[in-house]
Amino acid sequence: MRYLVLTDIHANLEALDTCLSHAAEQRFDQTLVLGDLVGYGPNPNEVIERIGALSPVAMIRGNHDKVACGLEQPEGFNAVARRAALWTLEMLTAANRTWLAALPKGPVIVDDMIQICHGSPIDEDAYLFDELDAVRALKMSQRPLCLFGHTHYPVTFALVEGRVDTIGGPNSLDGPLMLLDGSKYLLNPGAVGQPRDGDARAGYAIADTTARRVDLFRLDYPIEATQAKIVKAGLPEVLAQRLAVGR
Repeated sequence: MRYLVLTDIHANLEALDTCLSHAAEQRFDQTLVLGDLVGYGPNPNEVIERIGALSPVAMIRGNHDKVACGLEQPEGFNAVARRAALWTLEMLTAANRTWLAALPKGPVIVDDMIQICHGSPIDEDAYLFDELDAVRALKMSQRPLCLFGHTHYPVTFALVEGRVDTIGGPNSLDGPLMLLDGSKYLLNPGAVGQPRDGDARAGYAIADTTARRVDLFRLDYPIEATQAKIVKAGLPEVLAQRLAVGR
């Protein structure tokens, strides 16, 4: 099975369309979505409709999804994130708010090999930044490969022969990760719509359970078009500025 893996789209339609066009050329069987479809970006309804048309086999909510559909208050959000979430709540159609609110809480088991979560397999809103964060999460994950998002930072943590190692980092994940028998992995493919690793390109992955490999991709997309939409919508201009620098 070949899974298209998307996370942290954040209502960035240009980035999503670029990833979907590229993924179609790579061939995939099913889609996995790891949360935060909306928030920050200018096209929440269009992104939800694109994702819905893919009929993902597994999909979970992110923290921005919960706030943007009214399930939670934006407590803990900074001023920019709060303003964007409340704008999104106003812009979403009633049908799309209902659809977003129905997204399940992670983690979710996909098959014998893959589990998905937004933050971590322990807590859907937790952040996994380093090996210290990853140790318990790896031990608690229920499948050899746990795919996560939330940090907008592409990285893999591997538990091999009882030792946790970090694989990859900024600008270094263009290529396959081979999954070893008897090992466990936490893998973040990076954000589709708002990368934060200093690389402005959109990120996504294809996980192949038969070949036991994950291919990670970074793609240029028309950032200027998304920036112009953000400004026109009256969203904070910093959201447009940060797209160009991947921060």
